[in-house]
Amino acid sequence: MTRYAVQLDPGEPEFLRDPYPVLASLRANGPVLWHEPMGMWLATSHEAVSKVLRDRAFGRLWSDWEPVDELEPFNALHRNQMMENEPPAHTRLRKLVAGAFGRGHVERMRPRIEELASTMVDQLDETFDVLADYAEPMPVYVIADLLGVPREDHQRLRAWSQAIVHMYEPRVGAEVKAAAVEASTAFSDYVRDVVTDRRQHPGEDLISDLIRERGRGAKLTDDELVASVVLLLNAGHEASVNAFGNGIYALMAHPGQLARITSGEVPMEIALEELIRFDAPLQLFERTATADVEVCGQTIQAGQKVACLMGSANRDAAAFNDPDTFDVGRDPNPHVGFGMGRHFCLGAPLARLELQISMSHLLGRFPRLSPVGEAPRRPTWVLRGFESIPVEAIA
Repeated sequence: MTRYAVQLDPGEPEFLRDPYPVLASLRANGPVLWHEPMGMWLATSHEAVSKVLRDRAFGRLWSDWEPVDELEPFNALHRNQMMENEPPAHTRLRKLVAGAFGRGHVERMRPRIEELASTMVDQLDETFDVLADYAEPMPVYVIADLLGVPREDHQRLRAWSQAIVHMYEPRVGAEVKAAAVEASTAFSDYVRDVVTDRRQHPGEDLISDLIRERGRGAKLTDDELVASVVLLLNAGHEASVNAFGNGIYALMAHPGQLARITSGEVPMEIALEELIRFDAPLQLFERTATADVEVCGQTIQAGQKVACLMGSANRDAAAFNDPDTFDVGRDPNPHVGFGMGRHFCLGAPLARLELQISMSHLLGRFPRLSPVGEAPRRPTWVLRGFESIPVEAIA
């Protein structure tokens, strides 16, 4: 068994500030390493991460958190959604949700996102918090419109989502668990009320579409419907906020690269992929071996977990030329920011559209931005982002 030679402490402040030197050291020790404190394998290279994410011998297998009774509200939301299931449950759930997306929901959102971005940029002063005043409410508004829930609920939705996703970090404590249970209960109750209303007053929204799918005989239970909607609300904005924040911060730290975008040299759709690669909003994604399987020369035994280190894969010199260089014109850019295989992010087209539009409008109005003071990081690694990013427009 290959042992890691570099200390990895996911809660260490310096690591949270900048994990990439440690990830580079891990990669140098090998593509697949055993990490005793976490009790799982670490896939460090682009090749190893891609293999694990694509190989059908690895599954996303949910196990209820314990104590089960106490954590049932949190467990139920995950047990009944597609991201935590494998076929046939995953296939059935994803097909239903993908079918609703496939009826033009994403492209139909374009005018709304354009209008929303324009309006929100108009409300910004020369000094503002680019997260609190723009990036955080934007994706919640977008996914709320998609699902047909009131935009004014965005603060509650965001708070519930953050409380739930904090459970994905290593070594969570009792307070985090209690907050996640409270948020899961409130979120579920909220969605059930919306579902009840849509059954009586259907509309042109995703929740109504999911209800109609069930009406056609599709096997979607009430619990699965609620869990699917919560997943879409969580995934539909949590990663987008962090991708936007990490990206805009990287641009301000590299004004020459920012100028390549604002001058029109590099199209936003190309630059966006580098923003996602350079400082990945999702740093870790777990899979479990369902049979003995070899990855880059290392045998993973059935039942063992593998942590795919997405941020490490995105900085692998075997896949990217000068991987630690921020190059908004990088093309091709085979980053793993949206995952791979059957669990590839269903919302990737919406996330790309939303980020392209919101970035374009912000930089179109404020082509030269500069940070003001400190930009504190969130105390999390798996979902990497900032607490706030105060900025000012400079002439």
